[in-house]
This record gives sequence, C-alpha cells and structure tokens, in this order.
Amino acid sequence: MASLIPTTSTLAAAAETVAPAQPAGQLIAAAVIGIAIIIALITWVKLHPYLSLTVGALATGAIAGMNIGDSVTSFSAGFGSTMGGVGILIALGAIYGKLLADSGGADRIVDTLVSKASARSLPWVMGLIGAVIGLPMFFEVGLVLLVPVIILVARRSGQSLMRIAIPTLAGLSAMHGLVPPHPGPLAAIDALGANLGLTLAFGVIVAIPAVIISGPLFARFAARWVDVPVPELFVTAEDAGDEPKRRPSFGATLFSILLPVILMLGKAIADIGAAGSDAPWKLALDFLGTPVIALLIAVIAGFFILGRGAGFDRQRINDIVGSSLGPIAGILLIVGAGGGFKQVLVDTGIGGVIAEFVSGSSVSVLILAWLVAVVIRIATGSATVATITAAGILQPLTETLDSPMVALLVLAIGSGSVFLSHVNDAGFWLIKEYFGLSIPQTLKSWTVLECLISVTGLAGTLLLSLVV
Repeated sequence: MASLIPTTSTLAAAAETVAPAQPAGQLIAAAVIGIAIIIALITWVKLHPYLSLTVGALATGAIAGMNIGDSVTSFSAGFGSTMGGVGILIALGAIYGKLLADSGGADRIVDTLVSKASARSLPWVMGLIGAVIGLPMFFEVGLVLLVPVIILVARRSGQSLMRIAIPTLAGLSAMHGLVPPHPGPLAAIDALGANLGLTLAFGVIVAIPAVIISGPLFARFAARWVDVPVPELFVTAEDAGDEPKRRPSFGATLFSILLPVILMLGKAIADIGAAGSDAPWKLALDFLGTPVIALLIAVIAGFFILGRGAGFDRQRINDIVGSSLGPIAGILLIVGAGGGFKQVLVDTGIGGVIAEFVSGSSVSVLILAWLVAVVIRIATGSATVATITAAGILQPLTETLDSPMVALLVLAIGSGSVFLSHVNDAGFWLIKEYFGLSIPQTLKSWTVLECLISVTGLAGTLLLSLVV
C-alpha cells in the first residue's frame, strides 16, 4: 500500500497557489462574525431570514476587507447563481408536488407505503427510497420530489415528522456526497485522476452504513429532540375532503415520479460508459438527463399522467400551477440569500486560509483530506466547493498513491464535504422552511444528520483502506 503520509513541501506548494488576499485571522473573524450576525438577527431580533442573510453577507464582506461594491456584486452573483440552479428546481418541484397532491397520485403512493410497511419498518423503507432516488439525482431535485411524499406519509401514518423525514434525507444526502455521478464526487474524480468505477463501488459500500446510522437509527433520537407538527403543505384533496372523482393508478403515479430519475440515471450511465463521446444518442441523453430538463419533462408529463388521470381539465391544471408558486416565494428568497452569503465567503479567499492551515501537516492523507473538506465546508457552506477545493489542494499527493487509495481519497473528501450544514448552506434553509423548523431545531436534526453521514463516511473509508 502506498504511504499515507504527505510531505510538507508538497502541501506547502499547494498552499502557495491559493494564498488568501487578506490575513487569515481577518477572514476567519469575518466568517465567524457574519454567521453570528445572521443567527442573532433571526433568533433575537426576529428579522426575516432573507433580510438577515443579506445583512450578514454584506457585513462579512466588509469585515473581510471587501469594498461595499464588491460585496454587493459577490452577493448578487451568488444569489443569481443559486436561483438559476436550485431556484428553478424548487419552482418546478413545487408545481409537480402540488399536481401530485391534488390529483390523488400522492395518496396512491402514500396509502400503498403505509399499508404495506409496518410502523417499525416504515423509516427503513423511506431511507431506501431516499437512497434510490438520490443515486442518480442532485440532492435538491430529490428533495423537491420527495417532500410531498415525506409530509403525506407522516400525516397519514401518524408517526413523527422526523421519523419519516430523517431517513429519507439521509439517503439523499449520503448519495450526494459519496457517490458519483453527483457533481462533487465527479469533480474530485477528475481532479485526482481516480478510477470512476472503483470510486462508485467504494462509494456505495461506504454509503450503506452511513444511511443506516444517520437515517433510521438517528431518527429515533431526532423525533424526541425535534417534536414538531406536520407542516400544512401539500394538503391533498382527500385531506381537504374534496377527493377527485378518480385518481391516477399506482403504476402511472410511480412512473411519473421515477421519470426524472430514469432520465438522469440514463445520463449518468452514458457519462460512465461513453465518456468523451459526441455520438447523437449520448448528446440526447446529456440533454434529457440535465436536472432542469428532466424535472421539466416530469412536470409536463405530470399534466397528462396525473392531471388527466384525475379527470382535470386544462383550467384546473393551470390553477394548480398558479397556486403552487405562491407558498414557495419565501423559500426561494431565503435559499437565494443563502447562496449569496456563501459566495461572499468564497470570494473573500477562505480557501487560501485552509491551504495554509493544512500545509506542513503529517497526519494520514485520508484524515487530512476529510479535515480540509470539513473546514472549507463549514466556512463556505457548499459541499461542491469544499470537494473541488480540497481535491485541488491534495492533488499533488496522488502521485504517491495507488488507484484504490486515490478512490478512497475521493470518498474522504466527499465525507468531509457534507459536515456541519449550517446557516451559510442553502440546503439548511430548504430543510428549515419546508418542514417548518426553527434554527435550533434544524441544527438538532438536519445538521446532526449531516455530521453523522460525514463521520460514518470517514470511518467506512478508513476501514476500507485496511483491506484494499
């Protein structure tokens, strides 16, 4: 097995390439104070999270030495980038979720799940569903597709919201951080020159215990720590006493839900099996499997499969589309502001601080990779930024590692990249707003879940390193 100890000179050279523009202490202070301002404004002043994030982001930029114009530009760029990606997915997911609920399709799925699974096995079933849906899909896409199911399963089964939500989120998040073709692992594979098939196999092996521990097992504790009512979102016609004359069949509804999964999985398989090919079928799969396109196709198909399946006319379907967007306006603004805050942190040069911090370290390369990704994740709020930055810093080490160890290095970075989601992470605000949680409740549930995935992923990676 190749040596697990990096050289001081190699890491120091990597650190020099990403040195920060401002003193490290100033940047760390800026990040800490900015986060403290946001939390204080939301919890004590009771200011809306959108405004709190905006004020906190601009304050962070000022303390870090950015002029106000650059801070505003950075915040706006991050806001726009988040809305251009996650925002579109949230809007499409809201339309699809409302259509799924009003047509009775969600009732079909939920009634089947509740009737076939016992109260004890239901959290395990939801964890499996989250993992399967999350395998080919971006976290945000899987989340907006599954939120209606999570809420309705909790409502119909009578179980705690956390008992149902936590396992599902664990499946989604573990796949996002550990398993290609998600953007973070793919970027690390490319930067480190890892074997894609080997990384995929190792990733699935490590993800299984991570999902079990952070999902069904942790859900027992989360349900006691965070006892909240099921949100009044995605109230179905059956719940409102206005059940449609007919409902789409279980098979048709399941196909509708899995359609974007199939499209994205097809793209992922094509990316693995025909990388670099410009064949027409490959280009077609690349287009159809793009998250926005896949979810847009699911919405359009849902008009016919779900809407027509429930006997809705064109006006009723248009009404559903219109009524689905209003409730998510606040979520969109909050998530966008979270993206803006993240971008301010990134543009201050926090990556250079991390590079200087790790230069000269002599710990195991897998633990080092995890630590680098953890610190960048905590500072910037982005799993993908943490993965890409950590991979860039540690890339010189791959010359001394064999192929299995490089694959494990990707998993160590991926595990660290999901650690401690907090107020600078757009996903934190998605979970908080969708499930109607307070900041402390989100920290005790979602943030702990992410930490468990991260630590379990590292443990699994270290154990694999003993046998490969």
